[in-house]
Amino acid sequence: MPAQWLIALTFVAYLALILVIGAYAYLRTKNASDYFLGGRSLPPAVAALSAGASDMSGWLLLGLPGAAYAAGLSAGWIAIGLFSGIVLSWVSMGRRLRVYTYALDDSLTVPAYLHRRFRMGHPYLRTVCAVFILLFFLFYVASGLIAGGKLFETVFGWDYRWAVITGAVAVISYTLFGGFLAVSWTDVFQGLLMSVALIAVPLVVISDHGGLADSWSQLQASVPELTHWMTDNTGQALGLVAIFSSLAWGLGYFGQPHILARFMAVRSPRDVPAAATVAALWSLIGFLGAMAVGLFAHLQIQQGLPDGEKVFMELVQVLFHPIVAGVLLAAILSAIMSTADSQLLVSSAALAEDIYHVWVGRKTSPEAMVKVGRWAVVALSLVAVWIALDQDSKVLDVVGYAWAGLGAAFGPTLLISLYWRRMTGSGAIAGVIVGGVTVVVWEQLSGGLFEVYELLPGFIFSAAAILIVSALTKCPQAVSSQYKRLLG
Repeated sequence: MPAQWLIALTFVAYLALILVIGAYAYLRTKNASDYFLGGRSLPPAVAALSAGASDMSGWLLLGLPGAAYAAGLSAGWIAIGLFSGIVLSWVSMGRRLRVYTYALDDSLTVPAYLHRRFRMGHPYLRTVCAVFILLFFLFYVASGLIAGGKLFETVFGWDYRWAVITGAVAVISYTLFGGFLAVSWTDVFQGLLMSVALIAVPLVVISDHGGLADSWSQLQASVPELTHWMTDNTGQALGLVAIFSSLAWGLGYFGQPHILARFMAVRSPRDVPAAATVAALWSLIGFLGAMAVGLFAHLQIQQGLPDGEKVFMELVQVLFHPIVAGVLLAAILSAIMSTADSQLLVSSAALAEDIYHVWVGRKTSPEAMVKVGRWAVVALSLVAVWIALDQDSKVLDVVGYAWAGLGAAFGPTLLISLYWRRMTGSGAIAGVIVGGVTVVVWEQLSGGLFEVYELLPGFIFSAAAILIVSALTKCPQAVSSQYKRLLG
C-alpha cells in the first residue's frame, strides 16, 4: 500500500476517535454552563493539559520549530518567556479567577466576570471586551487553519485552499456539538500526542548522529551561527529590543480567554496547584522538544527549506514508517484542532453571552443560548477560513498578532481586577481599549522603538490607563465591600 494511503488511514482513524468523543460530550451538554465551561467539572490534570493544548496550537509544531530552524538557539528566548508566563499566570490568577467567577453569579466568560466584578449599570464593558475577543480570535483561529492547510498540502499534495476548508470542517464538527467537554477531553488526548511527537522526532535524529554530545558538536561545526543564545542567524549580537520582544511573549498568558477558561472550569480551587504543576511540566517538554526539532533538523535535512515552518513535517516523513508518520503528523492536526476549537468556543460564548444575550435576548432560555453559541461557531469559522486562504501567511506571524492583542487588552485588566479593590469599571474599559488599540496601531509602525513586539507596549499602556482612570473615578462602596469579602 502506498505511503500516502497509510498516512491517510491514520488520519481518518484519528478523526473518527475525536468525533466519537464529541458525540459523547453532546449527550452530556444540557445548558450554557455545560457548553461553555463543562459545568466546572474538570480534574486538575485535564484542566492543565487542556489549557496547554489549547494554547500551543500549530505554532508549537510548526511555528516554534520553524523559528529555531531559521534563527537557531536565539529563538529560545521566546520559549523562556512563554514558560515563565505559563507558571506565573497559573500561580497568580488560577485560584482567584476560579473563585471569583463562580462567586459572581457563575460568570461563564471573561466579559461577564468583568461586568459583574464592577456591577456595571450598562453593557458597554461586556460589549467592548466581546468585540476585541472576536477581532483577535478570528486571526488566531485563522492561524490554525493556515497550519492545517500547510499540513494537508505537504502530506497529501492537496490544493492549499481545499486543505484549509477540510481542516475547518474537522474543527467545526466536534466543537459544534460537544462544546467545552468535547474540547477539553480531546485536548488531553491531543496534548499527550503532541508531547510524544516532540520527544520522538528529535530523539531519533540525535540517536542517528551518535548521541546528544556528538550531534551538538556536528551542529556547531555545520551551522555555528545557530548555536548561540546571544547571536542571530547571521552571527550578529542580539540587541535588547530582540531579547525583550521575545520574553514579552510570556505576558500574553494573562489575557488569553481560551486559556483562562480552563482556570475557571477546574473542578475545585484546591486543585489549582496540581493543575499548575502539570501545566509547567507539559509545557517544558513541549518547548524543549520544539527547539530540538528545529535545531537538529539541520543534521538531517541537508538542503535548506524555503518554508522553515514545514521542518517538523519533513522530518517525520523522512525518519519514520508511514503508519508511525501518520500518527505523528496527526499530532499537528491535534495541535491545530485543540486550539482552534477552544478559540471558536470562547468567541461563540462572547457573541452569544456578551452581545446577543445582552443586546437582543435578555430572557433567552439556556437551551436557546446553546443554539446561538453553535450558530456562532459556524459563522466565525467561515470568516476565519476567508482570512486563512492567504497562502503566503506565516503561522507564527498571525499567532503573534492575535496573541499580542488579547494579552494587551485583557491581561492587565484581569490581573489588576483580581488584586486591587479600588479598580473601577471605567478603568477596566480604558484598559481593554488602550491595550487592544495600541497593538493594532503599533503593528503598523516600524523602525527604532517600534521594532519592539507590540504586546509589551500594549501591556504597559493598558496597565497605566487602568491605574490612571481608576484613580480619577469613584469605586462604588458596594463593589469595594463585596470584593473585600471575596478577597478574604
